[in-house]
Amino acid sequence: MFPAPVAKLSQNTLEFETTPMVKPTGFREYDARWLFGDEINLMGIQALGAGLGTLMHEMNISPEIVVGHDFRSYSASIKIALTNGLMAAGIKVHDIGLALSPMAYFAQFELDVPAVAMVTASHNENGWTGVKMGVNRPLTFGLDEMGRLRDIVLKNELNLKGGGSYLFVENFAERYARDLTSRAQLTRSIKVVAACGNGTAGAFAPQILADLGADVIPLDAELDHTFPRYNPNPEDMKMLHAIRDAVLENGAEVGLGFDGDGDRCGVVDNEGEEIFADKVGVMLARDLSKIHENASFVVDVKSTGLFKTDPVLVQNNVTVDYWKTGHSYIKRRVTDLQALAGFEKSGHYFFNKPIGRGYDDGLVSAMAVLDMLDRNPEKKMADLRRDLPKTWGSPTMSPHCDDEKKYGVVEKVIARFTAMHEAREEINGLAIVDLVTVNGVRVMMEDGTWGLVRASSNKPELVVVVESPVSEARMREMFQVMDSVLRENDGVGAYNQTI
Repeated sequence: MFPAPVAKLSQNTLEFETTPMVKPTGFREYDARWLFGDEINLMGIQALGAGLGTLMHEMNISPEIVVGHDFRSYSASIKIALTNGLMAAGIKVHDIGLALSPMAYFAQFELDVPAVAMVTASHNENGWTGVKMGVNRPLTFGLDEMGRLRDIVLKNELNLKGGGSYLFVENFAERYARDLTSRAQLTRSIKVVAACGNGTAGAFAPQILADLGADVIPLDAELDHTFPRYNPNPEDMKMLHAIRDAVLENGAEVGLGFDGDGDRCGVVDNEGEEIFADKVGVMLARDLSKIHENASFVVDVKSTGLFKTDPVLVQNNVTVDYWKTGHSYIKRRVTDLQALAGFEKSGHYFFNKPIGRGYDDGLVSAMAVLDMLDRNPEKKMADLRRDLPKTWGSPTMSPHCDDEKKYGVVEKVIARFTAMHEAREEINGLAIVDLVTVNGVRVMMEDGTWGLVRASSNKPELVVVVESPVSEARMREMFQVMDSVLRENDGVGAYNQTI
C-alpha cells in the first residue's frame, strides 16, 4: 500500500520525504495546481499519478498515456514522479519530453494514445506546478473527473496493480512542427514579433512561424526558467508592454505573445496597441464567418459583448454562445456544439476542423491571426481593430481571495445582485436588465455596460472584468459598483492590476 496523503508537512524533514503531501484545494475545476514544496511534494505527485491511473481503469480507458513537461527547474522531476505513479497503476507511459501543452494534446492523435497528462503551471509564477489531464481527445478533465480523481488520491483508493511500462518518444517536437507547417505558406512575408517570456514556447514558436513564411523577430525566446523579464502570460501588462516596444522598434505588423505552456496567444497591433484577446476573437470571427457560412462560436463570460452586437457578425448570421470560463469548459462546449471556434478573454482559442482539432494551441491561434492579415493585405492590424465598434474594457483583474473562501464570496455576490435585480434597484440611475450566472455573475445594464465577478479556477483569486460601449467613465463606474459589492465580504484582498 502507498502511504495515505496529508494536507501539510514541514520541508526538510523525514516525513516530507516519506509521506505524500497533497493540499486538497489543488484539485481545481479542470486541472490541478499546487505550490511545489508548500502544497505538494514528490510523494504527493506519485500519488497523483497512481490516482490518475486508477481513474483510467475505473473509466475503462485503454491503459496508455502521453506525458510531457514545461520548462521550469522542477518540472522534469515532477513528471518522473508522476510517471512512477502511473506505472505503479499499470499504465504504459509515452514520454514526449519538453513540450507545449498543445504538443501533448497533438500526441494523443499522432501516437493514437487515449490519455494525456501534461506537467505545467501554465502562466502561473515560478513555484507553481500542475497537471492538465484528459482521457477523451480533444477534451480535458472537467469538474466531475477532477472531483473523482481528488477522492481517489485523498482517500488513498489507489489500485497499485503494477505492470506499467515506459517509452521515450524521440524528436516528437519535430513531428508537431511538421504537422503545423504542412500547409500553404503565407502569400507575403509578414513581419511579426514572437514573444515567449523565456518560457517553453521559445524553443518552438519562432521557428514554426518562420517556416510558415513569416519574418520573425524573436523576443525573450531564450529558455530561462527564472523568467528574468516578466512572467510568460499574454494577459500580463508587463509582457504586453514589452511586445509593444519591440513592435514599434522593428516596424512589425503584429506582435504575438505566448504563455508558459504555449496554449495561449496575446496580440499587439502595428501601432503598439495591446488588443485584449476577446476583441481579437471578434476580428477572427468576422474573418472566418466570411469564409464559413452560418458559423457558430463559443465565448466565455469574461468576453466582450460585441460577439452579440457587432453588425458584421449579425450580418454574417453568426451564432454565439456565452459559456463558463475555463479551457476545459469552452473546449467541451465547442465540441458539443460543433462550433467553428471558441474564444476566451484569457487568450485560449479552440479551433475545430478545418482549422484545428478542437484543443487550444497558441501557435494555431497565431497562424489564424497571420492568415487574417494575409487575407486582408490592404489593412493593418490597427485598421482591423478600429473597424470594430468602440467599447471600453478592463483587463482581467484578480483580487486575492483564499481558495477556501472564494466560492463562498462569489455566492454572496450573486445573491446580492440577484436581490437588486428582483427589487428593480437601479445602479447609477440605470436598471439591471439581465444576470448571467453560468459562471459567477455577469451584471448587464440597460446601456450595454456590464461587469463580471467569478472565482479563479487556477489560483487563490477572484476575477473582475468590466466593459462599456458608452464611455470610459461608465466602465469605471461599473468597476466601482462591482468592487463595492465585493468589499462587502471578508477575505477579499488587493488587485494584481486595476484600471
